[in-house]
Amino acid sequence: MGRVPNVTRADALTALRNPLAFIAARWTPEPRTVRRAALTALVMSVVIVVTGGAVRLTGSGLGCPTWPKCTEDSIHNTAEMGIHGYIEFGNRLLTYVLCAAVGWAIIAARSEKPRRRSLTRLGWAQFWIVMGNAVLGGIVVLVGLNPYTVAAHFLLSSALIAVATVMWQRTREGDGEPRPLVGKAVQQLVWCLVAASVLLIAVGTVVTGAGPHAGDSSDVERMPLDWETVSKLHAVLAWIVVTLTFALWFVLKAVDAPKGPSRRTRELFVILLAQGAIGYVQYFTELPEVLVGLHMFGSCVMWIWVLRVLLSLRERPGVANEAPTAASEAGTLTRA
Repeated sequence: MGRVPNVTRADALTALRNPLAFIAARWTPEPRTVRRAALTALVMSVVIVVTGGAVRLTGSGLGCPTWPKCTEDSIHNTAEMGIHGYIEFGNRLLTYVLCAAVGWAIIAARSEKPRRRSLTRLGWAQFWIVMGNAVLGGIVVLVGLNPYTVAAHFLLSSALIAVATVMWQRTREGDGEPRPLVGKAVQQLVWCLVAASVLLIAVGTVVTGAGPHAGDSSDVERMPLDWETVSKLHAVLAWIVVTLTFALWFVLKAVDAPKGPSRRTRELFVILLAQGAIGYVQYFTELPEVLVGLHMFGSCVMWIWVLRVLLSLRERPGVANEAPTAASEAGTLTRA
Protein backbone atom coordinates (compact mmCIF):
# COMPACT_ATOMS: atom_id res chain seq x y z
CA MET A 1 0.00 0.00 0.00
CA GLY A 2 1.51 3.37 -1.04
CA ARG A 3 1.95 6.40 1.15
CA VAL A 4 -1.02 8.70 1.52
CA PRO A 5 0.07 12.15 0.31
CA ASN A 6 -0.01 14.96 2.83
CA VAL A 7 -2.88 17.34 2.20
CA THR A 8 -2.42 20.77 3.70
CA ARG A 9 -5.15 23.13 4.78
CA ALA A 10 -4.44 25.21 1.67
CA ASP A 11 -4.91 22.13 -0.51
CA ALA A 12 -8.25 21.41 1.16
CA LEU A 13 -9.45 24.96 0.62
CA THR A 14 -8.36 24.82 -3.04
CA ALA A 15 -10.23 21.54 -3.52
CA LEU A 16 -13.38 23.07 -2.04
CA ARG A 17 -13.17 26.19 -4.21
CA ASN A 18 -12.53 24.36 -7.47
CA PRO A 19 -12.53 20.57 -7.15
CA LEU A 20 -12.18 19.99 -10.91
CA ALA A 21 -9.06 22.12 -11.12
CA PHE A 22 -7.68 20.40 -8.00
CA ILE A 23 -8.13 16.96 -9.59
CA ALA A 24 -6.81 18.10 -12.98
CA ALA A 25 -3.63 19.43 -11.37
CA ARG A 26 -2.88 16.00 -9.89
CA TRP A 27 -4.14 13.56 -12.51
CA THR A 28 -3.72 13.21 -16.25
CA PRO A 29 -5.92 10.49 -17.77
CA GLU A 30 -4.94 8.48 -20.80
CA PRO A 31 -6.85 9.40 -23.98
CA ARG A 32 -8.40 5.94 -23.82
CA THR A 33 -9.79 6.74 -20.37
CA VAL A 34 -11.41 9.93 -21.64
CA ARG A 35 -12.97 8.06 -24.57
CA ARG A 36 -14.34 5.37 -22.27
CA ALA A 37 -15.77 7.96 -19.90
CA ALA A 38 -17.58 9.70 -22.78
CA LEU A 39 -18.84 6.34 -24.10
CA THR A 40 -20.12 5.40 -20.63
CA ALA A 41 -22.14 8.62 -20.48
CA LEU A 42 -23.58 7.88 -23.92
CA VAL A 43 -24.51 4.30 -22.99
CA MET A 44 -26.19 5.47 -19.79
CA SER A 45 -28.18 8.10 -21.72
CA VAL A 46 -29.60 5.26 -23.83
CA VAL A 47 -30.18 3.02 -20.79
CA ILE A 48 -32.22 5.72 -19.04
CA VAL A 49 -34.46 6.03 -22.12
CA VAL A 50 -35.01 2.27 -22.32
CA THR A 51 -35.76 1.93 -18.60
CA GLY A 52 -38.06 4.94 -18.81
CA GLY A 53 -39.87 3.11 -21.59
CA ALA A 54 -40.12 0.05 -19.35
CA VAL A 55 -41.76 2.20 -16.68
CA ARG A 56 -44.33 3.33 -19.20
CA LEU A 57 -44.95 -0.06 -20.80
CA THR A 58 -45.47 -1.82 -17.45
CA GLY A 59 -47.97 0.82 -16.35
CA SER A 60 -45.65 2.01 -13.58
CA GLY A 61 -45.59 5.69 -14.48
CA LEU A 62 -47.36 6.60 -11.24
CA GLY A 63 -45.74 3.83 -9.21
CA CYS A 64 -44.34 6.72 -7.17
CA PRO A 65 -47.32 9.08 -7.16
CA THR A 66 -45.40 12.21 -6.19
CA TRP A 67 -42.01 13.88 -6.64
CA PRO A 68 -39.25 14.36 -5.48
CA LYS A 69 -40.32 11.85 -2.81
CA CYS A 70 -41.86 8.56 -3.83
CA THR A 71 -44.77 9.07 -1.40
CA GLU A 72 -45.81 11.92 0.83
CA ASP A 73 -43.97 10.29 3.75
CA SER A 74 -41.16 8.31 2.12
CA ILE A 75 -38.37 9.16 -0.30
CA HIS A 76 -38.37 5.56 -1.55
CA ASN A 77 -41.07 3.08 -2.46
CA THR A 78 -42.76 0.84 0.08
CA ALA A 79 -43.79 -2.82 -0.07
CA GLU A 80 -47.45 -1.83 -0.19
CA MET A 81 -46.87 -0.09 -3.55
CA GLY A 82 -46.09 -3.41 -5.22
CA ILE A 83 -44.03 -4.04 -8.34
CA HIS A 84 -44.95 -0.71 -9.94
CA GLY A 85 -43.35 1.17 -7.06
CA TYR A 86 -40.13 -0.83 -7.43
CA ILE A 87 -40.00 -0.21 -11.20
CA GLU A 88 -40.62 3.54 -10.97
CA PHE A 89 -38.27 4.07 -8.03
CA GLY A 90 -35.61 1.92 -9.71
CA ASN A 91 -35.75 4.17 -12.77
CA ARG A 92 -35.34 7.21 -10.51
CA LEU A 93 -32.26 5.63 -8.95
CA LEU A 94 -30.76 5.13 -12.41
CA THR A 95 -30.81 8.90 -12.81
CA TYR A 96 -28.09 9.04 -10.15
CA VAL A 97 -26.06 6.47 -12.09
CA LEU A 98 -26.46 8.64 -15.18
CA CYS A 99 -25.31 11.69 -13.19
CA ALA A 100 -22.27 9.74 -12.01
CA ALA A 101 -21.42 8.72 -15.59
CA VAL A 102 -21.75 12.30 -16.83
CA GLY A 103 -19.72 13.55 -13.86
CA TRP A 104 -16.98 11.05 -14.63
CA ALA A 105 -16.92 12.27 -18.26
CA ILE A 106 -16.61 15.88 -17.08
CA ILE A 107 -13.76 15.06 -14.69
CA ALA A 108 -11.88 13.04 -17.32
CA ALA A 109 -12.32 15.75 -19.97
CA ARG A 110 -11.27 18.51 -17.57
CA SER A 111 -8.16 16.59 -16.51
CA GLU A 112 -6.91 15.76 -20.02
CA LYS A 113 -3.67 17.44 -21.06
CA PRO A 114 -3.51 19.70 -22.94
CA ARG A 115 -6.80 21.05 -21.71
CA ARG A 116 -9.68 20.78 -24.18
CA ARG A 117 -12.38 23.26 -23.21
CA SER A 118 -14.75 22.03 -25.92
CA LEU A 119 -14.92 18.58 -24.32
CA THR A 120 -15.55 20.03 -20.88
CA ARG A 121 -18.35 22.22 -22.24
CA LEU A 122 -20.00 19.19 -23.87
CA GLY A 123 -19.81 17.35 -20.57
CA TRP A 124 -21.42 20.23 -18.69
CA ALA A 125 -24.09 20.50 -21.38
CA GLN A 126 -25.02 16.88 -20.63
CA PHE A 127 -25.14 17.64 -16.92
CA TRP A 128 -27.59 20.51 -17.31
CA ILE A 129 -29.77 18.51 -19.71
CA VAL A 130 -29.92 15.70 -17.14
CA MET A 131 -30.87 18.18 -14.41
CA GLY A 132 -33.53 19.76 -16.62
CA ASN A 133 -34.93 16.38 -17.58
CA ALA A 134 -35.04 15.28 -13.93
CA VAL A 135 -37.18 18.30 -13.10
CA LEU A 136 -39.33 17.67 -16.18
CA GLY A 137 -39.72 14.04 -15.10
CA GLY A 138 -41.02 15.27 -11.76
CA ILE A 139 -43.50 17.51 -13.55
CA VAL A 140 -44.64 14.51 -15.63
CA VAL A 141 -45.54 12.69 -12.42
CA LEU A 142 -47.16 15.71 -10.77
CA VAL A 143 -49.43 16.35 -13.77
CA GLY A 144 -50.50 12.70 -13.96
CA LEU A 145 -48.50 11.63 -17.05
CA ASN A 146 -49.81 14.37 -19.31
CA PRO A 147 -48.83 13.12 -22.81
CA TYR A 148 -47.33 16.44 -23.90
CA THR A 149 -44.95 16.52 -20.93
CA VAL A 150 -44.08 12.86 -21.56
CA ALA A 151 -43.25 13.71 -25.18
CA ALA A 152 -41.07 16.63 -24.07
CA HIS A 153 -39.35 14.29 -21.59
CA PHE A 154 -38.39 11.92 -24.41
CA LEU A 155 -37.28 14.70 -26.75
CA LEU A 156 -34.99 16.14 -24.06
CA SER A 157 -33.53 12.65 -23.62
CA SER A 158 -32.87 12.59 -27.36
CA ALA A 159 -31.04 15.92 -27.00
CA LEU A 160 -28.92 14.34 -24.26
CA ILE A 161 -28.05 11.44 -26.56
CA ALA A 162 -27.07 13.92 -29.27
CA VAL A 163 -24.68 15.85 -27.03
CA ALA A 164 -23.22 12.63 -25.60
CA THR A 165 -22.63 11.30 -29.13
CA VAL A 166 -20.85 14.48 -30.18
CA MET A 167 -18.65 14.38 -27.06
CA TRP A 168 -17.75 10.74 -27.68
CA GLN A 169 -16.80 11.57 -31.26
CA ARG A 170 -14.76 14.59 -30.19
CA THR A 171 -12.69 12.44 -27.81
CA ARG A 172 -11.55 10.51 -30.89
CA GLU A 173 -10.49 13.64 -32.77
CA GLY A 174 -8.07 16.49 -32.41
CA ASP A 175 -8.81 20.18 -31.97
CA GLY A 176 -7.70 21.33 -35.39
CA GLU A 177 -10.00 23.05 -37.85
CA PRO A 178 -12.52 20.58 -39.32
CA ARG A 179 -11.72 19.51 -42.88
CA PRO A 180 -14.65 18.39 -45.03
CA LEU A 181 -14.30 14.96 -46.64
CA VAL A 182 -17.20 15.41 -49.07
CA GLY A 183 -18.63 18.19 -51.20
CA LYS A 184 -21.25 20.76 -50.28
CA ALA A 185 -24.09 18.91 -52.02
CA VAL A 186 -23.45 15.75 -50.01
CA GLN A 187 -23.35 17.76 -46.78
CA GLN A 188 -26.71 19.33 -47.62
CA LEU A 189 -28.17 15.88 -48.30
CA VAL A 190 -27.00 14.69 -44.89
CA TRP A 191 -28.52 17.73 -43.17
CA CYS A 192 -31.82 16.86 -44.87
CA LEU A 193 -31.43 13.36 -43.43
CA VAL A 194 -30.82 14.81 -39.95
CA ALA A 195 -33.88 17.08 -40.22
CA ALA A 196 -36.09 14.21 -41.39
CA SER A 197 -34.81 12.05 -38.52
CA VAL A 198 -35.64 14.76 -35.97
CA LEU A 199 -39.14 15.02 -37.43
CA LEU A 200 -39.47 11.22 -37.37
CA ILE A 201 -38.57 11.09 -33.66
CA ALA A 202 -40.91 13.98 -32.84
CA VAL A 203 -43.86 12.35 -34.62
CA GLY A 204 -42.97 9.11 -32.87
CA THR A 205 -43.62 10.81 -29.53
CA VAL A 206 -47.02 11.89 -30.85
CA VAL A 207 -47.77 8.27 -31.82
CA THR A 208 -46.94 7.25 -28.27
CA GLY A 209 -48.97 10.11 -26.80
CA ALA A 210 -52.05 9.13 -28.78
CA GLY A 211 -51.56 5.37 -28.47
CA PRO A 212 -52.77 2.82 -25.94
CA HIS A 213 -49.70 2.69 -23.67
CA ALA A 214 -50.58 5.54 -21.34
CA GLY A 215 -48.03 4.59 -18.68
CA ASP A 216 -50.48 3.77 -15.90
CA SER A 217 -53.61 1.68 -15.38
CA SER A 218 -55.60 4.74 -14.30
CA ASP A 219 -57.47 7.02 -16.68
CA VAL A 220 -54.55 8.95 -18.17
CA GLU A 221 -55.11 11.75 -20.66
CA ARG A 222 -54.19 10.99 -24.28
CA MET A 223 -53.49 13.31 -27.20
CA PRO A 224 -56.78 13.96 -29.04
CA LEU A 225 -55.56 12.55 -32.34
CA ASP A 226 -56.42 9.50 -34.42
CA TRP A 227 -53.70 7.03 -33.52
CA GLU A 228 -53.74 5.12 -36.82
CA THR A 229 -53.47 8.31 -38.89
CA VAL A 230 -50.48 9.52 -36.87
CA SER A 231 -48.89 6.06 -37.13
CA LYS A 232 -49.20 6.16 -40.91
CA LEU A 233 -47.57 9.61 -40.95
CA HIS A 234 -44.78 8.19 -38.80
CA ALA A 235 -44.34 5.35 -41.30
CA VAL A 236 -44.17 7.79 -44.22
CA LEU A 237 -41.46 9.78 -42.46
CA ALA A 238 -39.59 6.55 -41.76
CA TRP A 239 -39.62 5.71 -45.46
CA ILE A 240 -38.36 9.22 -46.25
CA VAL A 241 -35.44 8.68 -43.88
CA VAL A 242 -34.71 5.28 -45.44
CA THR A 243 -34.87 6.78 -48.95
CA LEU A 244 -32.54 9.63 -48.02
CA THR A 245 -30.10 7.17 -46.47
CA PHE A 246 -30.13 4.96 -49.56
CA ALA A 247 -29.67 8.01 -51.80
CA LEU A 248 -26.75 9.15 -49.65
CA TRP A 249 -25.16 5.71 -49.86
CA PHE A 250 -25.50 5.77 -53.65
CA VAL A 251 -24.08 9.30 -53.93
CA LEU A 252 -21.11 8.48 -51.70
CA LYS A 253 -20.32 5.50 -53.92
CA ALA A 254 -20.67 7.63 -57.05
CA VAL A 255 -18.30 10.34 -55.85
CA ASP A 256 -15.82 7.81 -54.47
CA ALA A 257 -16.06 9.25 -50.96
CA PRO A 258 -13.74 8.08 -48.15
CA LYS A 259 -14.58 4.81 -46.40
CA GLY A 260 -15.73 6.47 -43.16
CA PRO A 261 -18.91 8.17 -44.43
CA SER A 262 -19.80 5.20 -46.64
CA ARG A 263 -19.39 2.74 -43.78
CA ARG A 264 -21.49 4.80 -41.37
CA THR A 265 -24.22 5.25 -43.99
CA ARG A 266 -24.30 1.52 -44.71
CA GLU A 267 -24.59 0.78 -40.99
CA LEU A 268 -27.40 3.31 -40.66
CA PHE A 269 -29.27 1.73 -43.56
CA VAL A 270 -29.17 -1.69 -41.88
CA ILE A 271 -30.34 -0.18 -38.57
CA LEU A 272 -33.23 1.55 -40.31
CA LEU A 273 -34.34 -1.68 -41.99
CA ALA A 274 -34.31 -3.51 -38.66
CA GLN A 275 -36.14 -0.64 -36.96
CA GLY A 276 -38.74 -0.56 -39.74
CA ALA A 277 -39.32 -4.31 -39.45
CA ILE A 278 -39.92 -4.00 -35.70
CA GLY A 279 -42.24 -1.06 -36.30
CA TYR A 280 -44.43 -2.90 -38.79
CA VAL A 281 -44.57 -6.08 -36.70
CA GLN A 282 -45.61 -4.16 -33.58
CA TYR A 283 -48.26 -2.28 -35.58
CA PHE A 284 -49.88 -5.45 -36.92
CA THR A 285 -49.63 -7.32 -33.61
CA GLU A 286 -51.40 -4.63 -31.57
CA LEU A 287 -48.31 -3.14 -29.92
CA PRO A 288 -46.91 -5.84 -27.63
CA GLU A 289 -44.85 -4.23 -24.87
CA VAL A 290 -41.61 -6.08 -25.70
CA LEU A 291 -41.62 -4.91 -29.31
CA VAL A 292 -42.49 -1.34 -28.32
CA GLY A 293 -39.52 -1.38 -25.95
CA LEU A 294 -37.25 -2.70 -28.71
CA HIS A 295 -38.56 0.02 -31.02
CA MET A 296 -37.65 2.70 -28.44
CA PHE A 297 -34.15 1.24 -28.15
CA GLY A 298 -33.90 1.17 -31.94
CA SER A 299 -34.92 4.82 -32.06
CA CYS A 300 -31.96 5.72 -29.82
CA VAL A 301 -29.53 3.65 -31.91
CA MET A 302 -30.88 5.15 -35.14
CA TRP A 303 -30.44 8.69 -33.78
CA ILE A 304 -26.86 7.97 -32.71
CA TRP A 305 -25.98 6.62 -36.14
CA VAL A 306 -27.59 9.54 -37.97
CA LEU A 307 -25.31 11.80 -35.95
CA ARG A 308 -22.34 9.54 -36.62
CA VAL A 309 -23.02 9.86 -40.35
CA LEU A 310 -23.07 13.64 -39.98
CA LEU A 311 -19.87 13.71 -37.94
CA SER A 312 -18.10 11.37 -40.37
CA LEU A 313 -18.27 13.99 -43.13
CA ARG A 314 -15.26 15.81 -41.70
CA GLU A 315 -12.04 15.14 -39.89
CA ARG A 316 -10.36 17.15 -37.15
CA PRO A 317 -6.63 16.56 -36.88
CA GLY A 318 -4.67 17.33 -33.75
CA VAL A 319 -3.29 20.87 -33.64
CA ALA A 320 0.13 19.53 -32.71
CA ASN A 321 0.21 17.41 -35.86
CA GLU A 322 -0.19 20.35 -38.20
CA ALA A 323 2.82 21.64 -40.07
CA PRO A 324 4.69 24.15 -37.87
CA THR A 325 4.62 26.93 -40.38
CA ALA A 326 4.45 30.58 -39.44
CA ALA A 327 1.11 30.91 -41.22
CA SER A 328 -0.49 28.02 -39.35
CA GLU A 329 0.85 29.27 -36.03
CA ALA A 330 -0.57 32.72 -36.74
CA GLY A 331 -3.91 31.17 -37.65
CA THR A 332 -3.96 29.18 -34.45
CA LEU A 333 -3.26 32.26 -32.38
CA THR A 334 -5.99 34.17 -34.21
CA ARG A 335 -8.55 31.41 -33.56
CA ALA A 336 -7.58 31.26 -29.91
